[in-house]
Amino acid sequence: MASASSRIVSAWRPAVPGVVEVFHARFTEYAYPMHVHDAWTLLIVDTGAVRYDLDRHEHGTPHDTVSLLPPHVPHNGSPVTPEGFRKRVLYLDGTHLGDEFIGAAVDRPDLRDPLLRRRVGQLHGALGRPGEELEAESRLLFVGERLRRHLRGDPASPRPADPVLARRLRELLDERIVEGVALREAAGLLGAHPAHLVRAFSAAYGIAPHQYLTSLRVGRARRLLLEGRSPGDTAVAAGFYDQSHLTRHFRRLVGVPPGRYKAR
Repeated sequence: MASASSRIVSAWRPAVPGVVEVFHARFTEYAYPMHVHDAWTLLIVDTGAVRYDLDRHEHGTPHDTVSLLPPHVPHNGSPVTPEGFRKRVLYLDGTHLGDEFIGAAVDRPDLRDPLLRRRVGQLHGALGRPGEELEAESRLLFVGERLRRHLRGDPASPRPADPVLARRLRELLDERIVEGVALREAAGLLGAHPAHLVRAFSAAYGIAPHQYLTSLRVGRARRLLLEGRSPGDTAVAAGFYDQSHLTRHFRRLVGVPPGRYKAR
């Protein structure tokens, strides 16, 4: 029997539509018995490798592979080596993947796609940072889009140009610096598909909507700090989740933390 020390787990449900659960785990001896989920399972392995049976066929997830397991299809899981594995999993509802993709996912659950692997890792990073829901929602859209292309056997990546739509989104972000806007809300207000909205904005301005909004908030924070506001007050007034959220982005874009910005 596996000891508790051989199992390290963290799990949470983020405020991002489409994500049922985020699950990070480090297992050495533990093996999953056959079971099912009522959600899609999107799996990446950071160290080690996982072997599993899906629909009576053996598969594996090394570190360079993304595995997509469909809902209601039995599978198990076990480490390939005695060192075990460290994995990150997203459980997704049917928002981005409908039941029509279940058959294709059963046939080819393991996807060797470096770009998809990188994007799934970036999505996990955004989901683990409070206040980054817009970034996570945007990244999830592109992950879902790429998964659907794999399942359809269509690797083409559309890059639509729509400068008018991009300008309208920029104006909306300019108006909503502090309160922000969810991607699906913006899509509803502007009458566009969320993925098209992000692609159009990125193509027009060379920056993703969440990066643009963060830049605006950091600019606002700089002005407030120069007016003598404390970093804590500035974080709230500029639209950040909390002071640590402000500090992370301020240091990245300005080069110093907010508390040192006015020092001479």
